[in-house]
Amino acid sequence: MTLLNASNLTLEEVHRLFGFQENYNDSFSNLLSLEPLTESEQQELKQIRDDFRRYLRAGKVSEGQVKFLVVAPLLRLAGFYHYPIEIRLEENIADIEVEDEDIFIKGRFDILAINKAKYTKNSGYFWVLIIESKNSQVDISTGFPQLLTYAYKGIDNQKSVWGLTTNGRNYQFFYIEQGNPPSYHLLPSLNLMEPPRAVELLQVLKAICQL
Repeated sequence: MTLLNASNLTLEEVHRLFGFQENYNDSFSNLLSLEPLTESEQQELKQIRDDFRRYLRAGKVSEGQVKFLVVAPLLRLAGFYHYPIEIRLEENIADIEVEDEDIFIKGRFDILAINKAKYTKNSGYFWVLIIESKNSQVDISTGFPQLLTYAYKGIDNQKSVWGLTTNGRNYQFFYIEQGNPPSYHLLPSLNLMEPPRAVELLQVLKAICQL
């Protein structure tokens, strides 16, 4: 038996092991209903951006700081701290078995949002959003393999799940679906430091939270 760590996998290996098919969707509105932000939401969003900009000017922002300064406030503002959504941090996933190969993959979520009022076919809680965060100087694409590996575990019990990789500044959303083969849609990347894109970022998070 071969035991692999999800953090060491490449995107090519993830595609080979799980058979993922990659697609690109050029608009969030094809999958989500985005609503205008209130004035107070826009002001809070600006404060999050300004706070993070101050840290960026000082140099590298660590992964932990990214979670604390940006990801957590954005999730709160989008409604992820309200019932029935629950946030779980740094949880181990059960080993993922690769079909037709004697391979098991282990890993640990950065952030997982679940819906405690909605159940999957195996009576587990419904996964709403998986987040993989990196430090501010790391390209967000380095988080793709981990995110897709964890998502593969999720779509074993439900038809689809949303994923997000971020380094605080840049945000890449995924929409991952069951299928033969399983597939994922890459959505347009968003940048917190660009006000129009920051607004869209919060709109997307709110829409995912309300699904």
